[in-house]
Amino acid sequence: MTSVVIFYIFAAVLLLASLATITAKNPVHAALYLMLSFFSGAMLWMLMKAEFLAVSLVLVYVGAVMVLFLFVVMMLDVNFEELRKGFWKHVPLAVIVAVIMVFEMVTILTHKAADLPNARMPEPAAGYNNARVLGNLIYTQYFLPFQLAAALLLVGMIAAIALTLRKRKNTKYINPADQIAVKRDDRVRIVKMNAEARPTVGEQPAVDEQQPNA
Repeated sequence: MTSVVIFYIFAAVLLLASLATITAKNPVHAALYLMLSFFSGAMLWMLMKAEFLAVSLVLVYVGAVMVLFLFVVMMLDVNFEELRKGFWKHVPLAVIVAVIMVFEMVTILTHKAADLPNARMPEPAAGYNNARVLGNLIYTQYFLPFQLAAALLLVGMIAAIALTLRKRKNTKYINPADQIAVKRDDRVRIVKMNAEARPTVGEQPAVDEQQPNA
């Protein structure tokens, strides 16, 4: 009974935080609400005895992704008023997509194949560790798919860096190799000019005086 009460409490917090994330006008507040929703979801994973997923959700999303997103939002001077101008024109499409998603979820959950009334979570054996079992499977039976997934992530990271380094027309670039290879004669040009007498500080320049005609 206690587990059920805790589940409903965390589920309510998760729903409220998710709703606040999409309705908050301040992007910093939205990021904080999203962190709260991730943490509440991690607690639900803990109740389901999925410790690895709960720890991953907290460390990866709350501890890394959302903190990075929060710092980027706080440092960048983004005009969010301009971004919100075209918000309402996308609402009809968003409502249609949401209705379709709700219909699909209700259809699956109410189907007799789901058998939700008789669903029970199996009790793990004594000394069972979810993270240890998952680690053994990843590095033994699923080692090759795991390495392929890591390679795909590496390729995606390299592609993202390459896209940010692409050349733009209005951007000036400096080649360090050209700066190192340059010589003194390429930088400095000596020009000979005739010497001119300049008055010192406090001295008035000489003025030619002409006698008036008689």
